Amino acid sequence: MSLLRPNPMNSRMAEGVGRVGFRKWYERELLSSHAYLVLAFLSVIGLIGSMEAFGLGSNYDKVTNVVSIVVCAVVGAWSLRRYLFLLMRAEEVANQANCSACGEYGRFTVVGEDRSRAETEVRCRKCSHRWTISVID
Repeated sequence: MSLLRPNPMNSRMAEGVGRVGFRKWYERELLSSHAYLVLAFLSVIGLIGSMEAFGLGSNYDKVTNVVSIVVCAVVGAWSLRRYLFLLMRAEEVANQANCSACGEYGRFTVVGEDRSRAETEVRCRKCSHRWTISVID
């Protein structure tokens, strides 16, 4: 099972763009990725606090602190990985969102999706030019 499987907050590019448009999908991807960055930051604060409290208290408190350190480290690593994945996916799509015929940016509609090759065919709203966007999912 992949740690980076799609979830309801981060739909596939073709579904998201088809539902709300490219610009809103891109904005949501960036906001979602930065929420994972905040979670990573909070887990680092928890990690530092648990390490500081480790020297104080009884053996039971030390075991609790070790568990807290492990949980904070795992959550921090997972959220940092998720942040980077979502950010890089959004940037990869944004770099391919220019129509090569007329130069229009981000104004396209989804024509079709090939999940086996991770590609989405799009059509420019201005000049009806078609091109393919490769997507990491």
